[in-house]
Parts: sequence; C-alpha cells; structure tokens
Amino acid sequence: MKKIFTTCALLGFAMCSLADTTETVTSPNGRVRLEVSVGEHLLMSVVHDDELILEKCSLSLQVDKARFGRNPKLSRRKRSAINEVVRPVVPLKFASVPNKANQLTLTFKGGIGLQLRAYDNGVAYRFVLTRGKGKTDVVDEGFVLRLHGAFAAHVSKTSGFGTSYENPYSHLPTSEMKEGDEMTYLPILLESERGTKVLFSESDVRDYPHMFLAPVAPNAFSSRFPKSPETWEPYGDRGWRVTKERDCIAHTDASRPLPWRFAVIGDDVTIAQNQMEVMLGGECELDDTSWIKPGQVCWDWWNHWTIWGVDFVTGINNATYKYIIDCASKYGVEYILLDEGWNQRVEDPFTTRDEIDVSELVEYGKERNVGVFLWLAWLTVEQHPELIPYYAKMGVKGLKIDFMDHSDQWMVNFYERVAKACADNHLLVDFHGSFKPAGLEQRLPNLISYEGVRGMEQGGGCHPDNTIWLPFMRNAVGPMDFTPGSMQSAQPEDNRGTGSMPMGSGTRAYQMALYVCFESGLQMLADSPTRYLREDECTRFIASVPTTWDETRVLKAKAGDHYVVAKRKGEKWFVGAITGSHPQDLEIGFGFLSRPGNITQFSDGPNAYRIAVDYKKKPAAAIRPTDTMSIHLARNGGWCAVIE
Repeated sequence: MKKIFTTCALLGFAMCSLADTTETVTSPNGRVRLEVSVGEHLLMSVVHDDELILEKCSLSLQVDKARFGRNPKLSRRKRSAINEVVRPVVPLKFASVPNKANQLTLTFKGGIGLQLRAYDNGVAYRFVLTRGKGKTDVVDEGFVLRLHGAFAAHVSKTSGFGTSYENPYSHLPTSEMKEGDEMTYLPILLESERGTKVLFSESDVRDYPHMFLAPVAPNAFSSRFPKSPETWEPYGDRGWRVTKERDCIAHTDASRPLPWRFAVIGDDVTIAQNQMEVMLGGECELDDTSWIKPGQVCWDWWNHWTIWGVDFVTGINNATYKYIIDCASKYGVEYILLDEGWNQRVEDPFTTRDEIDVSELVEYGKERNVGVFLWLAWLTVEQHPELIPYYAKMGVKGLKIDFMDHSDQWMVNFYERVAKACADNHLLVDFHGSFKPAGLEQRLPNLISYEGVRGMEQGGGCHPDNTIWLPFMRNAVGPMDFTPGSMQSAQPEDNRGTGSMPMGSGTRAYQMALYVCFESGLQMLADSPTRYLREDECTRFIASVPTTWDETRVLKAKAGDHYVVAKRKGEKWFVGAITGSHPQDLEIGFGFLSRPGNITQFSDGPNAYRIAVDYKKKPAAAIRPTDTMSIHLARNGGWCAVIE
C-alpha cells in the first residue's frame, strides 16, 4: 500500500506535528477512506475498497489577499458522526433518505476550515469561512481532481461559462487529456480500468458560482469558476451582457460554509440510486409545504399546438388551450403549460395576445381540476417582479422560467430570489435554460424541476444513445425536465419531425418507460392531445405514473447501455427499462415485492427495431416475489409495467 495511506495513528499520534500530518476519515462500513495530507500543500486522496481512486488532489482557497493551501497551519481537528434521516418534500427516489457518514472538521489559522465526510457510497468536502462579520471576496477556489491512473471520462463539454447545459455527452480517455482542452460543467462520470464508477458534482450552492472542470494534464482536471458580475445590461428580450466583473468569484459573507463537492463511488446501481445531492442540499426553509403539488403537465410547445379533427382553428388561442385542459382532465393530468407565445411581447408579461385570456383559462381549468403554468423569459421576471403576485392572485399555479444560461454568483442568486418570491406567493417554479440541481430545490421545494439536459425538445438531436447516460449523470443529481412522451415514435434514422408534426426518437415502449425511469417533480406530456386521445391505452399508462416515489430499486444497470428500475408509490410498483442503440435481452427478478400481485406490461413489438410505434400490451397476469421474467428491448427500445 502506498505511503500516503500510512496515518499518524499508526506512527504514534504524539509524534505527529499539527503542521505536517495526515488525517483519515473512514465510512461507516469501512469501504471508503478519505485522507488529507497537511504539509507544504493540502492534498486529498480517496480509496474505495482496496482501489485508489483520487490521488493527492490539491485543495486551496484565496480569500481577499490571503492564499490558503500552501503551508496551511492546522490548529484543531474534530471528529463527529452524521446519523439522520432526510425526508424530501418532493421525494424523487425515496420518501426517507438515511444520511449517515463520518465527518472530520479541520480548522486552520486564518479563519479557514475544511469539513470532510466519508459515506458508504462516496465522499464530500467543503471549505468553511470563519473570518468575522461583514463581507469578503473569494478570489478563487482551487481543486485539482487528480485520478490514480487512466479513467474513461463522460462529460458535457462547453467552450465557455455561458451555456444552456444541453450539450451531448463526450466519452474520452483521461490519459489523452491535456491543458487547453474544452472544460466541462458538472456532473461528470468517471470509470476506472477496474470498472469502478465515480460521479462528481456539488450541492448546497448558494451565493456562489457553480464549478466547472478543465483538463490540465493526463488524468487531471482543475476547477474553474465564472467571475462575479458587478454590473450588467439587457441584451435582446432574454439575454444579458456583463459590463463589469468583480475580481473574485464571489463577494459573500465572511463567515459561512462554501458549497459541498462530492464524489459518489461504486458500481452502476450505486451511481443511479444515490441521493448525495439531496443529503447535502440543506434543510427546507418553508414552514408550510402543503400547497406544493408535483404532477404532470400537458405541454404545447413541442407539439406546436397541433390538434386536428376539431371544429375550430388551432394555435395559440383559448379554444386550443381549453381543448388541452379537457384532455388533461380526462387523464387526470394535473397541469397545462402556456409556453412562449401567449403574450404579445416577451418583454411584457401583462399584455396577452388577443386570442388569449389567462384568467378565463385559469377558471376553466379550476372547474376541471387542472392548473395553469406560464412560460416567461428570466429577464422579464427580473424586470417585472410584480408579475409573481399578479399571476398568483389570478390563480396561476406555476412559472416556467427560461434562458438563464449562466451559473455565476449573480445568476445563482437570481434563482434563489425568484424561487423564494414564488414560494411567498404559492407558485411552483420550473427553470429551463438552467444549470443542474445543486441543493436549492431542497431548501425551496416549490422549485419543482430544472432542465439543463439534452432533452426531447432537441427533436432529432435527442438520441437514445445519449439519453441512456442520463440516469447515471444528469438525473443522478436531481430533478430533470426531459419532456418525454412522443406518440409518433421513430427510430433515429427515420426521425424527420417538423414543428407541426414532431417525432421522438426511440420506440413507443421506450417513450412510455421514460416516465418510470426519469425523475422530475413536474413531468411533461410533450405530444399533441390528438395523438394522446388516439393512443388511449398508452396515455392511460403514462398518466398513471407518479412523479414522486416512496421507494426506488435499480434492478439492472450499465451506464451507456441499459437501465432497469422499479419504483413504489403506496401499494403500486412501476417498472421501467430503456436501452440505447443496442438491443437487450434481460432477466429481471421481482424480489422487491412484499406479496403477490398482478402485472400489466407494455413491450416493444416484433417490428419495433424498424417501425418504432410497434408495441405490445400484455393484460394483467399474476406475479410473485419469487418470479423472474425475460424481457426483450429492441434497439432504442423500452419496456414498462405496473404491478398492483
């Protein structure tokens, strides 16, 4: 074993200097070990079982003119155990989440602390500032993620800090990385030569920018952060130009914890089933959450208001939206969304087009138990904050806010200000053009979902070979508004959808299974009401799938290849399976059942490999906990079932 893992405890604690020592914290089950070497530099290493994963990752911080991380002076250490249960207001995997870890807190001279946690499935660390009252400038936070040997890296590259966070995944060997390569936003997924997976991301990000990572050498990334904007001006109807930056990444409280950085470590099931972002996200700040109602949404933009076989002209008008409300009501879908186009000008949230009367639609929906969401550009919300109480008083249930495309300190604070203002007015929020979840939705759970994903709104650019990574990456760190539900399913080479007649890549059973496999407190039904009404048995299954869950069991998983998951809500279990371009024959067991039940299945039809709309429904049949079943997924295919 390498010398770095010889601790002071083995040498005799009394002989170790506080200024030159190695500190260790081990997970409750003993499988994960995090070590910090305090010497000329502050270095962190992580071992999973007997495999060295992260090796001598340097940690540093510059606060005002003080540089911390070179010859740090350790003054105190404290060990503690974290043993609590987190109960998310909007539970996407589990109604209760055990948060159990061993923690080491190191205090250094200069008002800098470091908290480190070892979980059974990973590690987390964060800096803590204790520099008195008032404000301070965090000039930079240094982190070099140094891997022990060559890994495969799965990342979303970006050429700059301005991004929609929707780039497809790239897959590259870390041994070929070099300084100057494009950076990536989080999360990233790493795979060792032994097959161990590492999911790296962050949580509890507040009044602080999100982290990016840039290759700096083979097997090494370094942190990058956008500067904190000081002044800016609008650009168009939804953009901005920063006119002056501060010479820091965050102008913030002088005494506060900084964001958690975490690494989930294990196999594919561990990665897909993790709840690290939830455990580290912070406590709910709302006294009353009874009004927060997750649910499904009939969405207009993707299907381009395409309705036919009716006696009125369809488009952005009240007659069309009333028809959409009627469809939602028929299937028990909780909401509809008026996307871009309902107001005359994006910049003006109060003047609707002549054919739209929002208050009339709100009342019409209320009579049918269907709530209304409104789309708005973020700049409109920023310039007209009075719209939040205005539409809340009208009875609107939520806002879809779009095109932020940044994650600097100012924009992070915009998310929080808006989510808090919406909470004060009992409005839900769905952020599009957004960064990944990083804890805010735990503190303000009316923030019901985020985009930040290459979802189905990309049309033919949303390919199942990319989508199959999402349970192990983007959706593994929080809610994801992917917008599934195409009934005009197509194999990718046949996807020639247009605005008025869109298509979704993947088979019909695949599109249905996405509702079980993907997690979002606000789940879209993206296709036309006409198609949903014509495909009644498929629509009834989709509409029956909950958006929150009591329990999740990942049954089979291989990142980039296949994903099979079972989820329970009350007494019902739903099971979903998806794959990419490789067909699958999988055997699944039903040991997660506590007693026998009846299973109804939807699977790829024999010609789905070519004609993606081909599917088969099997009527309810008995199923027991001891049973196993073989399922076949066509290429870009899926399978789903409900057990009652």
